[in-house]
Amino acid sequence: QVQLVESGGGLVQAGGSLRLSCAASGRTFSRYTMGWFRQAPGNEREFVAALSWIGLSPYYADSVKGRFTISRDNAKNTVYLQMNNLKPEDTAVYYCAGYNRAAITTMTHQYDSWGQGTQVTVSS
Repeated sequence: QVQLVESGGGLVQAGGSLRLSCAASGRTFSRYTMGWFRQAPGNEREFVAALSWIGLSPYYADSVKGRFTISRDNAKNTVYLQMNNLKPEDTAVYYCAGYNRAAITTMTHQYDSWGQGTQVTVSS
């Protein structure tokens, strides 16, 4: 497992942008598929985006496609989520997650490492 710490959340107006960061500790980060999930009050945790370590194209939930971008810097052991054109419905706690397989998955139970979450609030 790797230890994950998210940062970058906050309050933003609709149409604004935020960049979330997820710092990982552990020597195997470069071989981890990394994902972002989010959970709004009263809702289940849902998949947002994922990026494999082997160069596969990133995968996004339909609700964020074209607005969010996931990227990683293995030299810094960090994965990012650039969020543009934010909407009130994007309001949630955002979690970074990882698992040591090459294939991208949207299933929460397949990820074995999770951060503590960072709050994103989008006002209308």
